[in-house]
Amino acid sequence: MTDALVAAAKAAREQAFAPYSKFKVGAALLAEDGTIVTGCNVESASYGLTLCAERVAIVKGVSEGRRKFTCVAVVADTDSPTPPCGACRQLLWEFAPEAEVILENLSGTRKRFMMRELLPYGFDGGFLTGEPGA
Repeated sequence: MTDALVAAAKAAREQAFAPYSKFKVGAALLAEDGTIVTGCNVESASYGLTLCAERVAIVKGVSEGRRKFTCVAVVADTDSPTPPCGACRQLLWEFAPEAEVILENLSGTRKRFMMRELLPYGFDGGFLTGEPGA
């Protein structure tokens, strides 16, 4: 399944809209039901409105009724595999706290992490209800 997820992220990367940075990123999430949901980064001339590939995939998956993801793949054309930014880590934490995160570049260099390694003390809804980590 890992190779299929990375292939989906690579294909999603090709759809990226990155006319300003030229930094195309693709992401693919494996939903709990086995569905693969993809996303690509979408830039805006108003840079603060730019959306990362990971967040696009999460929003797309949630809008299709999925609420839990077990694996995430992120692909970018960089020398070393590129991890999700802080904002993406936060949103991934809420929908995929136990997920494996697979990072790969176009040369095939691959790194694997667990979400807890990338965000060791993540903020979630439990802090709002008085039950952190629930």
